[in-house]
Amino acid sequence: MLSDYLPVTLVMVAVAIVIDLIVGDPRSLPHPVVLMGRVISGYERIWNRGSAKQRRVSGVVLTIIVVGGVWSVSWLLLAMMARLHSGLALLAELWLLSTTLAIKGLGEAARAVIKPLTQGDLPAARKALGMIVGRDTQNLDEAEITRGTVETVAENTVDGITAPLFFALVGGAPLALAYKAVNTLDSMVGYKNQRYADFGFASAKLDDAANWIPARLTVLCLWLAGLLLSISGVVHLRWKGALRGTCRDAPRHPSPNAGWPEAMVARLLGVQLGGTNYYQGVVSQRATLGEPFEVLQVTHITATVRLMHGAWLLFMLLSVVVIAGLSFIFKGLL
Repeated sequence: MLSDYLPVTLVMVAVAIVIDLIVGDPRSLPHPVVLMGRVISGYERIWNRGSAKQRRVSGVVLTIIVVGGVWSVSWLLLAMMARLHSGLALLAELWLLSTTLAIKGLGEAARAVIKPLTQGDLPAARKALGMIVGRDTQNLDEAEITRGTVETVAENTVDGITAPLFFALVGGAPLALAYKAVNTLDSMVGYKNQRYADFGFASAKLDDAANWIPARLTVLCLWLAGLLLSISGVVHLRWKGALRGTCRDAPRHPSPNAGWPEAMVARLLGVQLGGTNYYQGVVSQRATLGEPFEVLQVTHITATVRLMHGAWLLFMLLSVVVIAGLSFIFKGLL
């Protein structure tokens, strides 16, 4: 029954979070996203050719095959394991769920930038930032390195944490993995350039749709995290007016979703994100988010990581409240 399924799923997701926090993504184990990437890359080399219409049709077919295939294979795998032993299926689903999360990895990536930046080692900080962003980093100063890190942590709080949690709670490991397939497709072919504008059109649009609700829920959780962190005295954040400012700034971002967590973090920190980026030497001008009350510096990265952790914790807490309420309602109807 749904009233029994929801609490069980919540517990499984919570255990998967603990696994991710302890283990992360060990390189010794195969990662589903790596396998997805290989499949996408193989199909892209074969199908991304012909007229604009042919490329767009091929892109739609690729999206259906990859997303539908990931969901089907993971569901069948878990079903087969359940027939062998329920405990085996449980362990497999917990591991699969943990692979969709990047809480530990995102925190480690941010700290890899924080350490050299604190020591004044800009070349090492630029190199660490270059591992997690697509922009050119070789000439960035401290403020720009900080901006790149803050923007990446803010955006990936959705892509790597709250969105997978959202889909895991709705449909377990198969749906969470299907979301990661959508996200991987977008990161590989969802670009608006000559090569991918048509082929990646379907992938980009599906990613926009998949992240629409999680991005806005994350903004609420980031704001609540900022409020609680400020009240507790852990860090001073500008939570007053942050929601209103975010609603004003976010639509200016080229992405319908990425601008929301970035704008909220910018407002809470009292800094300005966005501006000029370079990609392989080509200038990309982004709309500015927030107001520059403070100069960007390494302490803002630390504050962003705290907001990230606060956001996913509050996301889970709110999920507990919602699922408890739904379970109560369903039991009352039966």
